[in-house]
Amino acid sequence: MIDDRIYLYDSTLRDGAQTQGVDFGAADKAAIAVALDRLGIDYVEGGWPGANPTDDAFFAQLPRLSHARIAAFGMTRRPGRSAANDPGLTAVLASPVKTVCLVGKTWDFHVETALGATRTENIEMIAESIIEAKRRKDEVLFDAEHFFDGYKANADYALQCVKAAHEAGARWIVLCDTNGGTLPDEVERIVGTVTKLVPGSRLGIHCHNDTENAVANSLAAVRAGARQIQGTLNGLGERCGNANLVSIIPSLMLKMGLKTGITESQLQQLTHVSRLLDERLNRPSMRGAAYVGESAFAHKGGLHVSAVEKDPRTYEHVEPEKVGNRRHIVVSDQAGKSNILARFREIGLDIAPDHPKLARLIEDVKAREHDGFAYDGADASFELLARRALFSVPEHFNLVSFRVITERRFNARGELVTQSEATVKVDVKGQRVMTVGEGNGPVDALDGALREALQPVYPRLADIRLIDYKVRILTPEAGTKAVTRVMIESADSAGRHWATIGVSANVIDASYNALHDSLTWFLFHEERPAAEKAAE
Repeated sequence: MIDDRIYLYDSTLRDGAQTQGVDFGAADKAAIAVALDRLGIDYVEGGWPGANPTDDAFFAQLPRLSHARIAAFGMTRRPGRSAANDPGLTAVLASPVKTVCLVGKTWDFHVETALGATRTENIEMIAESIIEAKRRKDEVLFDAEHFFDGYKANADYALQCVKAAHEAGARWIVLCDTNGGTLPDEVERIVGTVTKLVPGSRLGIHCHNDTENAVANSLAAVRAGARQIQGTLNGLGERCGNANLVSIIPSLMLKMGLKTGITESQLQQLTHVSRLLDERLNRPSMRGAAYVGESAFAHKGGLHVSAVEKDPRTYEHVEPEKVGNRRHIVVSDQAGKSNILARFREIGLDIAPDHPKLARLIEDVKAREHDGFAYDGADASFELLARRALFSVPEHFNLVSFRVITERRFNARGELVTQSEATVKVDVKGQRVMTVGEGNGPVDALDGALREALQPVYPRLADIRLIDYKVRILTPEAGTKAVTRVMIESADSAGRHWATIGVSANVIDASYNALHDSLTWFLFHEERPAAEKAAE
């Protein structure tokens, strides 16, 4: 009997980075990898060592993961090179990870026209590269590029390539629908044929979405015996994208009854992780996304609402709470508590469902999200909001006023320069302090002035660095008067990362609110009594 455990391989950090308009930084990659690890993903493909500075920076300082294996991506040796003397392969095998994924040609047309190699040499390239990788790494995957096109053009040769990878010791042979043109019935038939040569427990599937069938193709491959699925969060990827793991995961677990490395409680993080990625990309989440979209469990007034209130199964194929989403009835919003409680557990707060202040907090969150706040990508601001509502958070400083001036002028050398100056007045430990800071922009100047005022009292603030700053226009129809949302990500030398949010019609005001939350969150966690930590 075939094992019903499905292994999940996420390639968001590489395939997703090929999406038009997506440009991950090393900090983005690290944060996404940690989120995937917490979700329970088995493999996180970090990128291609040696291919670009961002991937090199990621592999030079890998995030600490508790479950997922980080994989390095590369390709088999080139024609005319030995596996031990190929610069590209050497760079991949020199990466500080124990798992590598090597891509190779399996379509004879590409072997001869793109590689300029003979069919026999290509098979040797596959086998020798995997043998060399196995000698240096714990686990090797082989991505059979354009396998389905190759199989339909020359099935015998495509299968010879797969057999060579299998016999060379590849843990997984991943069949790739690289141009996304194969349909589900073809995938199921072809994968079923391959399982007669390679056990399904060694087969994976990697689909692109050019016919809108990447999810269906992935599930069809599983039905045929494949036991690894490769895909990306929210279906990121070049052209029309890759198979969307956010849709695949609950379909595997809740529809097909198959096991993954994700527990039921981790599955409740799915909506949060999906929206967190969109926040990092500074783009709106797709409201109609399956399982996790804001509208996925939304019901408008009329017969639907009446039926749902009597029995949600009438119009809901799964319980929204199982994937971390919520039911939304326009005329009578009845959801939110389970989702908020799940978020509490993520930040280490154990709150009883009948806490007397919980209902008010839920309504406050809903009101703020209506005004433009998005807490899925701003965990630190959400934690402060919750703690202020349910417990208390000390006010380490109080703003009296701030003023920011930006000057654009020619300097003494005739160069056009722009410089900002910020003046802040704050009350700190009973004393009023006024400081001035300069910066290359208004937010930089404001941050500098705040630090100058606070660091004599809170010297540990010198350890904070701002690593990301995003602005989104929420009401573009208002033109220059539009409401803006500012997201700030901060980090310290201990490796902690936290994100905060501010919303205002004034971008500087929104920035200050996000900065205030960032400094407050850091000081709270630095100074709160050990007894309070233990009580939670």
